Amino acid sequence: MAAADRYAGNVFLVVAPSGAGKSTLVNALLARDATIALSISYTTRAPRPGEVDGREYHFVSIDEFKERRARGEFLESAEVHGHFYGTSRPWIEQRMQAGSDVLLEIDWQGARQVKQVFPHAVGIFILPPSIEALEQRLHKRGQDSPQVIARRLLAAGSEIAHAPEFDYVIINEDFDRALADLTAIVTAARLRYASQAARHHALFAQLGIGG
Repeated sequence: MAAADRYAGNVFLVVAPSGAGKSTLVNALLARDATIALSISYTTRAPRPGEVDGREYHFVSIDEFKERRARGEFLESAEVHGHFYGTSRPWIEQRMQAGSDVLLEIDWQGARQVKQVFPHAVGIFILPPSIEALEQRLHKRGQDSPQVIARRLLAAGSEIAHAPEFDYVIINEDFDRALADLTAIVTAARLRYASQAARHHALFAQLGIGG
């Protein structure tokens, strides 16, 4: 684990209950900052309208997912709402070693697993301004049946209960404010001593300070 902390790249873990606006915030951040690489997870759920294999997710069968997990390819994996999700460990490590920051849209279970490997990963939890607002957003996006929406709302409470495990919390009431908060967290993380020492090793050595 100590070696993982010496990677030049940062890992950002963004977690939220369904409908809190996580993906919209992340996409806006990535549009602003092309140096952040978005981790594309593997999932066994079916694509939603407009989703493309290899862009939002790598959509695979349950059998293929289990085979990859058995080979140790996943940094983390979890079952969420009846579907499996997993993150490619080799992909993450290659980009961190190259000095790229990596962002994972992930659930709290996966974030906990990633923290075991990368203790300095930056955990960010996105909260809705209210449960009522969360329900309205789920209905408005029109991607899930009423039964699925009801199940997601029931799960939201248990998911939100894990917010204290994270380094930062953003309340997504005003989108521009929430995006500014997310951008500020990324900037601050890059300025941590360990990150600066890894990215500017020659300068730190010249100045006589170590990583």
